[in-house]
Amino acid sequence: MQLNINNWNDTIIEWIPYSKFNDVKEISKIGRSSVYLATWKGGPLYYDYKNGNEWIRKSDKKVVLKYLKSKELEFLNVVKAYTTYKNGIILKVYGISRNKKDYIIVFQLIDIHERYVFYNLPTNEKVIDFIQQMQLKVNYHYDVVFEWIPYNQFNDIEEVGEGGFSTVYSAIWKDGPLYFDDNKMEWIRKINKKVALKCLHNSQNINEKFLNEAKEYSIDSLNILRIHGISQNPNTKNYIMVLQYAEGGDFNKWINRNYESFDWTNKIKVLNNIINGLKEIHQKRKVHHDLHTRNILFLFRSTSDIVEYTRISDMGLCGEVDNIDEEKIYGVMPYVAPEVLRGKLYTQAADIYSFGMVMYFIATGRQPFADRAHDELLALDICEEVRPKLNELEAPKFYIELMKRCWDSNPNNRPNAAEISDQLRFWKNVDFECAENYRKSNLSKRKPLIIHPQAVYTSRILNPYTKILSKNYNSNCSDCAIVD
Repeated sequence: MQLNINNWNDTIIEWIPYSKFNDVKEISKIGRSSVYLATWKGGPLYYDYKNGNEWIRKSDKKVVLKYLKSKELEFLNVVKAYTTYKNGIILKVYGISRNKKDYIIVFQLIDIHERYVFYNLPTNEKVIDFIQQMQLKVNYHYDVVFEWIPYNQFNDIEEVGEGGFSTVYSAIWKDGPLYFDDNKMEWIRKINKKVALKCLHNSQNINEKFLNEAKEYSIDSLNILRIHGISQNPNTKNYIMVLQYAEGGDFNKWINRNYESFDWTNKIKVLNNIINGLKEIHQKRKVHHDLHTRNILFLFRSTSDIVEYTRISDMGLCGEVDNIDEEKIYGVMPYVAPEVLRGKLYTQAADIYSFGMVMYFIATGRQPFADRAHDELLALDICEEVRPKLNELEAPKFYIELMKRCWDSNPNNRPNAAEISDQLRFWKNVDFECAENYRKSNLSKRKPLIIHPQAVYTSRILNPYTKILSKNYNSNCSDCAIVD
């Protein structure tokens, strides 16, 4: 590595004896590695071009030690990756070390770590560890900076809506989020930023499983709602997810305002945005768990901003925060795959089933099964392959065929997100002329949607309605015995 040094600003990788570190303190564990803070007595080399053009050391330098439980070759490949990728990287490698059998990468303690890792942290050790893990993952200027945000940072708090497990508010964050200024080459804040506060019911005893699921929000994507951090209401002690604010609201509210201008060109743009976000989630080997129209948000209110500003929210965050019962089924019943209703684990294929129901909503402007109660009988019918109805003129044949593949009862028959994304790219406006003409001719005939009083489109516990369903995929639900 040192033979590749040609310029004063090249990265110098040193072998640093472990005895050179003082005040070693464990911060967190991330996967197979542990992270420590330490003081490097000798300090790193840097080129002093102002005073003599020579290499000197900065003694007693604070550094980050990342222990890797890897084989020697794997370890060297990790080091090489950090030192060869320079576009956008803000985390500098000083060298490598070893403590007993563990290899160590020695990183620069960058400004974002030093200034904000210990800033106004809460008293809950689980939350402290979680926030420090998230902040020590910041390696590049485009990474999501996850913070602990004191509740007194919020002004003008107003309730926006309430779901089964949380209440959402809008607020002004006085200091605002951090972002990396490429011109100044430093982290700065956008003051007085409007944000969404998702206040989690009964979250005083927040569990590690939920905190781990909150990491799903840290995916940096144009199609996924950004998370800024966590806060806590000092009165209720409930925890709060601080999120990017979506001015246009959820898909339900947005479509009611924009139904007439929501033509097939815009429908396909929105569909593309949703499947691209879902594809990114699945590429990271994650599952959304609760995809439905209330978890699809629009940053702006009109169709003119539709292309770049559709967002997926609530990844893995549905459910009771203080309960880790894996047997509980959560969601909006018409969007939940039949195998999940039977008690099987939620998979990426179950997300695709939900996406099929979103396709139905986009094509028709109607919620699936809006005309009936969301109860045991609907759960039974979903498992018996009953699906929402639509007029064949409402959407092209190829659209309907893809939608039906997505909501196939057999998860193995459903396409994956990448396949759907590829298929959507070949759809042209001309392919939707008949459906668009039908849509326009029926705008004046559209009647106010009547929703059954027992149709529920917020996430909730569904177990009371699934007791008659069998876990055995191959059995017909009509043969299932009723469980008392």
